[in-house]
Amino acid sequence: MSEPGDWQRGNDEYLAAALYWLRLRLERLASLACDKQLHPSQPSPQKDSQRDEEELIVEPFALQPEPTGRVPQEKRSGWFGKLLWWGSESPEVAVPSTPSTPPPAETATAEPQEDEKPQQSQEAPPSRGLPVTWEKIARAAEKMDEAGKSQPPPALLLLSHQLGLSRFEQDVLLLCIAMELDTRIASLCAQAQDDKVKSYPTFALAMTLFDDPAWDALSPHRPLRYWQLLEVNQSGIQSLTTSGLHSDERIVSFVKGLNYLDDRLAPLLTPVFWTNGQGDLPPSQADAVEKVVRLLGQSKAGRVPVIQLLGQDGPSEQLVAWNAASTLGLHLYRLPAELLPSTISELDTLARLWQRETNLLPIALYLDAQEVERSAGSEAASAVDRFLARVNCVLFLGSRETWPGATGLALDISKPRPEEQKEAWKAALGNDAGSIPELLAGQFNLSLADIKQITRTAGAGSAEKPLADRLWDGCLAVTRPRLDLLAQRIDAKARWDDIVLPAAEVALLRQIANQVRLRSKVYDGWGFRQEMNRGLGISALFAGESGTGKTMAAEVIANDLGLSLYRIDLSAVVSKYIGETEKNLRRLFDAAEDGGAILFFDEADALFGKRSEVKESHDRYANIEINYLLQRIESYRGLAILATNMKSSLDKAFLRRLRFIVNFPFPGQSERMIIWQKVFPEQTPQESLDFGRLAKHNLTGGSIQNIALCAAFLAASAGKNVGMEQVLEAARTELRKLERPISEADFASPGGRR
Repeated sequence: MSEPGDWQRGNDEYLAAALYWLRLRLERLASLACDKQLHPSQPSPQKDSQRDEEELIVEPFALQPEPTGRVPQEKRSGWFGKLLWWGSESPEVAVPSTPSTPPPAETATAEPQEDEKPQQSQEAPPSRGLPVTWEKIARAAEKMDEAGKSQPPPALLLLSHQLGLSRFEQDVLLLCIAMELDTRIASLCAQAQDDKVKSYPTFALAMTLFDDPAWDALSPHRPLRYWQLLEVNQSGIQSLTTSGLHSDERIVSFVKGLNYLDDRLAPLLTPVFWTNGQGDLPPSQADAVEKVVRLLGQSKAGRVPVIQLLGQDGPSEQLVAWNAASTLGLHLYRLPAELLPSTISELDTLARLWQRETNLLPIALYLDAQEVERSAGSEAASAVDRFLARVNCVLFLGSRETWPGATGLALDISKPRPEEQKEAWKAALGNDAGSIPELLAGQFNLSLADIKQITRTAGAGSAEKPLADRLWDGCLAVTRPRLDLLAQRIDAKARWDDIVLPAAEVALLRQIANQVRLRSKVYDGWGFRQEMNRGLGISALFAGESGTGKTMAAEVIANDLGLSLYRIDLSAVVSKYIGETEKNLRRLFDAAEDGGAILFFDEADALFGKRSEVKESHDRYANIEINYLLQRIESYRGLAILATNMKSSLDKAFLRRLRFIVNFPFPGQSERMIIWQKVFPEQTPQESLDFGRLAKHNLTGGSIQNIALCAAFLAASAGKNVGMEQVLEAARTELRKLERPISEADFASPGGRR
C-alpha cells in the first residue's frame, strides 16, 4: 500500500484534473448560453490554440488546511485502503471513461447552428468567444481518468464504489463538491444557467451538463439522497429540478482527504480502547473472541449477523467486542441505547449516518443495552429494535438477556473465572505476587481492566503501607461507587472484643466470617463451584429485639474481613411503580457481586415478608417482588445479612435459603454488666461506677449505649466526671422513652437521696 503522503498527492492530482474537466464543461455550456444572445453577424474572436494546450496542464490542487486538533493523525493514516470488509487491501475501482465524443445534436449541450443563433440585441452581453471544443474536454477527461487509476483509488472514486453511485450521480456530486473547492464554479454555474441569481448547482444544470442523465438520481432511495451526500434546498413552490443542491460537509472533507467521524454522531459515541491485546485475555473470553471473528469473517456478503454479548458485566463485554473488532481491523465505538432517538425520523437519520460511516471508516459499533428493560411499551427497547432493523454492519449488542429479534450469534460473557483472575493478578504483580493473588481473587470479582488499573495505582502509592493493603484498598475503591447510590455505607468500628453475646452465637458469627474468608479455597480449590449452580452465596439472618447487637455483629464481621458494610436504604429501593423495586434490587445485588461489600438488610421483614393471597392487583405485584427476592438471594454469591425483630413475619421460603440463623437474645444480668464495663471509652473521665447495680436495670445493649452517651453529656455540662448521678439520670430518661415502669428505689443514691 502506498504511504499516506503518496496517496494524498495522488488524490490532489485527481481532484485538480476533475475540477479542470468540470470547469471546461461549464465554460462550454456558459459560452453556448451567452452566444445565443449574440448577433449572428458579429464575429466571435477565436481562442489562441497555444493557450488551449497550456490550459491542459493540470495545476496542483491546493487543499484547505486541516482544522487544528480536529482530525488526529492516527485516524488518517492508511485508512483509505481498508474500507472493504475486514481490513482487506483497497479495491480495484474501475475508473469509468468520460466520453470524448460530443453529445447528439438533439441534446441540450449541442452547439447551435449558425442560422439558429438569435439576433443580437442592444441588451445582449458581449461575446465570450467560441465554446470550448469537445476535443479539449476529451483530453481533460483522459487526464482525469489517468489520475484516477492510482492505487488506492482517489477518495471520490472510492466513495462512489462504496455507496453505489452511477457515473452521472458521481458527476452530480462532483459538481456540488466543486462549489466548496473552487471559487470559480459559482459564477460558471450562474453563466451556464443564464441566471445571475442561480450561482449554485441544480439538478436541471446537471441534466444539461453531464452525459447519460438519469431522472431517478434525486430519488430519496438513490444514493445521493439516501446517504445524505447532498441536500436539496427547496423552498416555496420552487420545483425540485431548479432547487439548489448543497453537498454534505462530511462528504466534502472525505473527498478532500480528511476522514473523521461525522460531527453529528461524535457526541453520541465513545471510543472503546484497551492497551491489552487478545493474547492477554483469559481463555473463557478468548474463546468468545475467536467465535466472533470466525463468524464475521464468513459474512462478507449479505446481512451481517448481530453479535449479542450477554451478561451483567458490561466492561468484559466491551473488552471482548474490542478484541474482536481489533482482530478484524476495525475501531470500536460505544453507543448507549438510552441515547437512541425516540422519533422514527431521527432514528432513521442516525441509522443512515452510521451505516454511511461504516462505508467510509473501518469502524464497528457496541450498542450498550445493559440498562434497557424489555417491558411492554418501553421506548428504549423499541428504539433498539428499529435501529437493529435499519443497519447492516459489524454490531455488538450488549444486554443482560437474549434480545428477541436480533438474529446472529449470542454469547454469555462474564468476568474471568476466579482461577483466571488469580493468574491475572500474578501476571500484573510479577515477583511481588506472593500469596496476594489468591487472597484478592478469593474475595473480589474483577475484570482484567480493573486488575490492571488497581495494580498501577497501588504501585504508585506510598511505600509506607504494605503492597497487599494498598491493593486491598484499591479493590474496595473500585467496587464501592456503584453501591453508594442505593445503600448507605457504615463505617465499621466494632471488633470481636466489643460484642457481648452467648458463646454459641459468637461461634456462629465466627463461622460466617470464616466461610467468607475461605470460600475461594472451598468453592474453587475443592471443586464445589463446578458441582453447584446456586447456593454459593452466604446469607444469614440476625433475629432479635431492637438493640440486642445485630448491627454491631455485622460491623464486627465486616471489620474482621476488611470489607465494606452497606445498610440497604429501603427508600431508595422500594418503589410504588411496578417493576422498579425489582430493577433497583437487581442493580444492588449486581453491584455487590463484585465482592468487597456486605449487604445488611435492616428491618428485613419490610422486604422479605410473607406472600399473601391474591385479592387485588397490588397483592399480585407484591408477591412478584417477593418471588424475585427469593430467586436473587439464592443466586447471590456474596454475604447478605438480614436483620429483623419480627422473625415470624418472614416468608418460610427465605428461611430455607438462609445458611445461618443467629438469634440475639435479650442480655441477662451478667451480659449487661460486661456491656456496662465496656461502654465507656478509656478517655472518658469516670468516678466510681457501680456496674453491678447498673446491670440490674433490664436494658438492651443499644439502650445502655444511649444511656452512656447521655450521661457523658450531662457530666460535661456540669463540669464533672461521669458518675452514678449522671448515669442514673440518663437511665431514668431512657426508661421513660421506652415507657418502662420506674422504681424510684432503684435510682436512689447511696446516701438515700434520689
